[in-house]
Amino acid sequence: MMKKPWSVAVAVVWNLLLVYLVYQIARITYGFENANYFGHLIDNSNLLGTLFCGSLLFDTSAIIYTNALYIVLMLLPCHQKERRGYHQFCKWLYFIVNGVALTINLADSVYFQYTMRRTTTTVFGEFSNEGNLGSIIGAEFLNHWYLALLFILVMVALWRLYAMPQPQSKASKPYYISQTVALILAVPLCIAGMRGGFTTAVRPITVSNANQYAERPTDAALVLNTPFSLIRTIGKSVFVVPNYFASEEEMAAVYSPIHSPSTPNPIPEQGSPTRSLSSREEGNTEGDALKKNVVILIVESFGREYIGALNKDLEGGRYKGYTPCVDSLISKSTTFRYSFCNGRKSIDGMPSILSSIPMFVEPFFLTPASMNDYTGLAGILSQEGYTTAFFHGAQNGSMGFQAFAKKTGFQRYFGRTEYEDACGTDDFDGTWAIWDEPFLQYYANEMSKMTQPFMTALFTASSHHPFAIPEQYKQQFPEEHLPIHKCIRYTDMAIGKFFETASKAPWFKNTIFVLTSDHTNQSDHAEYQSDLGGFCSPIIIYDPSLQGQELNGIAQQIDILPTILGMIGYSKSYFGFGIDLFSTPAEETWAVNYLNGIYQYAKYGYVLQFDGKQTKAVYRLSDRTMQHNLKGKVKEEAQMELELKAIIQQYMARMTQNRLLE
Repeated sequence: MMKKPWSVAVAVVWNLLLVYLVYQIARITYGFENANYFGHLIDNSNLLGTLFCGSLLFDTSAIIYTNALYIVLMLLPCHQKERRGYHQFCKWLYFIVNGVALTINLADSVYFQYTMRRTTTTVFGEFSNEGNLGSIIGAEFLNHWYLALLFILVMVALWRLYAMPQPQSKASKPYYISQTVALILAVPLCIAGMRGGFTTAVRPITVSNANQYAERPTDAALVLNTPFSLIRTIGKSVFVVPNYFASEEEMAAVYSPIHSPSTPNPIPEQGSPTRSLSSREEGNTEGDALKKNVVILIVESFGREYIGALNKDLEGGRYKGYTPCVDSLISKSTTFRYSFCNGRKSIDGMPSILSSIPMFVEPFFLTPASMNDYTGLAGILSQEGYTTAFFHGAQNGSMGFQAFAKKTGFQRYFGRTEYEDACGTDDFDGTWAIWDEPFLQYYANEMSKMTQPFMTALFTASSHHPFAIPEQYKQQFPEEHLPIHKCIRYTDMAIGKFFETASKAPWFKNTIFVLTSDHTNQSDHAEYQSDLGGFCSPIIIYDPSLQGQELNGIAQQIDILPTILGMIGYSKSYFGFGIDLFSTPAEETWAVNYLNGIYQYAKYGYVLQFDGKQTKAVYRLSDRTMQHNLKGKVKEEAQMELELKAIIQQYMARMTQNRLLE
């Protein structure tokens, strides 16, 4: 506690300055905790200076929002507050409020590696159905004990450095005048601080404004603070329709999510004529065509970085990865030179993969648009006579997957409840779900009971924090450079055993398999720590009746639905933001994603970053660490921006107008 006699106004200013220092300590910690992503800033003093100046704007807003009650209570022109007990209450209020803010900032420094952004209010919806958060938080507390120690040290310092005002014994006229003047001056300053500026023309700053001070979308997380991100996303409208195009016709001429196929689309095979994908049982006549089964494996955190067969040029060709079983599968599959996920969370992956809906701004089914009318691959194929089922070994209802599966047309759901009813309770991992190996075997066996044609999707869970594997595999898959690596090896082994079992089933040869990940995860290669590298997911399409190949194009999760429909010869009109990869020339394939207020659009051999108003940067796709900004030097830049604007406006308009069917 400060010993000198502080006036109330001076004490408030001093105490708020201490909070600024607390926020900067949390920001520095955030940067060091995620040094792999922010290490490039160390040698760039100019950029660090810009980030620091920008951070003050967002810290001011958060500090005033969270300390508004404290400021008012301290500056009230009321002599009755001049008691030690009153000021002690104000000190505790200050201490608790800013302690919570520090806790949120420090905790988010751990969560960043999974999302590459500051946490917003959608996190409460994301984990609303989970019953295991206590154990997860407890494990993280132990793993990051040094953050808890830092919290204690900072809070002790904050308590000791707090300036306690000297109570005024007399209710004199100068006292009331000075207190009233202080309050009158504080009000407009606080309003301006909350809004981010003084003039009435200044709109209140939002999360996206952080990009003004960052050269990379990832760096915007350092400009922001988590309390601000939470406050600014409370009850906010997620989707705002821009006016890039004056008419629907003008916009649709550039891009439309409505597909109107007329004939089945064959895979372009390299060095041989194209082949039809209509599969028929041996001896059947032309009219007895058997429709292809569709199996989609969504593998938790199974980023492209971990897969040796997709990284032949990494580490000078020495990189073997962690996935020998999937590498073997790839040798027989169709893959793509570039492939991406459309979001950074599990709840982003589900709509992208199964309904061809990317993540813009916030996870789709945590927004009001999730109540719109829409369907997915399961719903479309159900109308074609398919049996459909979704499998997820976690607690039924976890992550909202069961509700989403039902909404998009899956007829049956197999979760932890159904598994344990059939196989007992010994295979639960103790945190999230059934271990991948037994659940994938259960998946293969259940499909053998289904009537063909069927469409199923499975979401694995073992390659996930807290990065545990079954006890019997701990020697076979020891700890490696990153905690997730042993989990990737375990899940890869489980996938290999799944295909071994499935290959013996009568339905196997008549099935199209798609393997992708929901998102990426921990990274130890710079190529995958860039703004775009953090979205590198595998898109692997395996049909036992076709030869494997790598196509020289770009694939993304939202392309899976259109591509599968093309492969089975679906000829009706349907809705999907992606494209059919096998009927689109390689030079016309593209990918889009959203990170910290920036849209990234990959096409024509480049990736363009757009903040909603203007292009911020253009990089070659081959510039995998995104070091050379070519803005203004690429002839395709204007066309890329035009196409991206059409995608964004189509998305926003259809979300707000409930037009997600046709």
